[in-house]
Amino acid sequence: MTTRGLRGLTHRAVDAEAGLPAGSTSYYLRTRDALLSACVDRMLARDVSGMPPAGADPLELIVTMTVTLARTRPDDLIARYELSLEAARRPELRTAIDEGGRQLRAMLAQLLATLDVPAPDQAAWPVAAMLDGLMYDRVAGVGATLTPAAYEAAVRRAVTALITGLKTTSTG
Repeated sequence: MTTRGLRGLTHRAVDAEAGLPAGSTSYYLRTRDALLSACVDRMLARDVSGMPPAGADPLELIVTMTVTLARTRPDDLIARYELSLEAARRPELRTAIDEGGRQLRAMLAQLLATLDVPAPDQAAWPVAAMLDGLMYDRVAGVGATLTPAAYEAAVRRAVTALITGLKTTSTG
C-alpha cells in the first residue's frame, strides 16, 4: 500500500505481494471494506506488540514510542492516515478505526494515570491527538526536515508541556 497508496490496495495486489494464488485474499476477506478493516486490525496488532515493557518512566515511554514509530514505521503511519481519511466515507472501516483508537487510548490512559494526570481516560484523547499530529508532521509535513535529534527534542518538549498543563489545569 505504501508505494501505490490506498487505491493500489486490492485483493489481487495482496495475493501477489504475499505470493498467494489469485483469489486467496478474497476468499477470506470478501469485500474491500473487509480488506481495509483487516489492514487496520493488523496495524493495531503491530502497534500493541511494539509497546515497550512496563516499568520504565511513563513520560519517557510516550516520547520514545512517538519518536520510534515515526522513525522506524513511517509507511505504517502514512497508511494509517490514508485509512483514516477513507473511513470518513466507509462506515465499516470507521468502526475498525474507532475501535483501534479506543484500544490505543485506553493504553495511553494507563500511562497517564501513572503520571498522576487527573481523569486520564478523558486526557488520553487530546494527548493522542497531539502525538498523532507530531507523527503526521514528521512523515508528511515540514517536521520531516528536522534532524532526528531536533525532532526528538521537540516531541519531548511538547509531551512534557502537555502533561504538565493537564496536571496544572486540573488542580489549579
